[in-house]
Amino acid sequence: MSAVAPLQLPSLSLYVHIPWCVRKCPYCDFNSHQKNGELPEAEYINALLEDFAHDLPYVQGREISTIFFGGGTPSLFSAAAYEKLFAGLQRHVKFSPDIEITLEANPGTAEREKFADYRRAGINRLSIGIQSFADAQLQNLGRIHGSTDGRKAIEFARMAGFDNLNIDIMYGLREQSLDSALQDLRFAIEYQPEHLSWYQLTIEPNTEFFKRPPVLPPEDELIAIQDSGLALFSHHGYARYEVSAFARDGRRAAHNLNYWRFGDYLGIGAGAHGKITLASERRIIRTRKKKQPGHYLEARHSLLENGFSAETAAIARDDLALEFMLNALRLTEGFTSAQFEAATGLGFDTVQKQVESLLNKKLLMTTGGVIRPTDKGQQFLNSVLEEFV
Repeated sequence: MSAVAPLQLPSLSLYVHIPWCVRKCPYCDFNSHQKNGELPEAEYINALLEDFAHDLPYVQGREISTIFFGGGTPSLFSAAAYEKLFAGLQRHVKFSPDIEITLEANPGTAEREKFADYRRAGINRLSIGIQSFADAQLQNLGRIHGSTDGRKAIEFARMAGFDNLNIDIMYGLREQSLDSALQDLRFAIEYQPEHLSWYQLTIEPNTEFFKRPPVLPPEDELIAIQDSGLALFSHHGYARYEVSAFARDGRRAAHNLNYWRFGDYLGIGAGAHGKITLASERRIIRTRKKKQPGHYLEARHSLLENGFSAETAAIARDDLALEFMLNALRLTEGFTSAQFEAATGLGFDTVQKQVESLLNKKLLMTTGGVIRPTDKGQQFLNSVLEEFV
């Protein structure tokens, strides 16, 4: 396997995990935990700052280009908590002048009343987990909000000054028809969000739905929903730039783009993952923090150097090509051979044979040196990725 030198340091993002929810949704396999009583907000913010301080050597002189608060339900925390976190982070590292700071929010009344405070604190992008505008489907999904809550949350976000808004919508829900799936999408588009995440409900292990699966639409109905949904997005000026992400011009999610371009990101918080390039050592590592909130908080008092970490491991050279493709091929923009080499430290000849095979099968195409999936390749992305295993 050939190598090129040196590895290039990519841009750096920060992911912050807030692990608590009011109630665990039956389809959710994320690291989320039902809150019982008052949240340890101040203690957790202090732990996040100490966690970041432990990871500071990984910054390697870079600015933070994006921050994403995921969960769980990050909107359970106050704006004051995030202000404290931002101030603490900026004592160690610079934020890019055009930094994108995204917070995932639930449409519940208590959360939406904080929106204006979040905007004043410096959060400039809101991602609202609507999922559906149909009350029956929200109940099926175990959501704690209703359709009216969802609509009001979007309106509150706009009144609070958010001009960069993502709405999450799911399809392929219990016994969902084509018309009802498209109705959810039409309702979302009516609010003219800058970004929409539209993805199919999947049944994941270790969830309530896995134990008691709902009756989902048949495959031909799912295909019809997807085809009609893609046409609807196009008609309303939303470009699909990733498998389940659609945006107006100039409003793609910078944080997620950094993931998919194989950029670096620090992960702080319970169960957070990170990916870091160590160019001088010609290594790329992944980090994972302790998953249980209690264990994570206890790590503040650990005498171990990496008390917050559950795991820090290098990506094996044999796995680098697949790791890159798992991300890059989700994007419609594709990648060049130079980008592959700079991100992985491998020569393009490492994947030349597989790429040529996929070009012959019309699953990939190349234009001006840019390699990207065809429409068929996006539809059968798993088959494309199997070529690199």
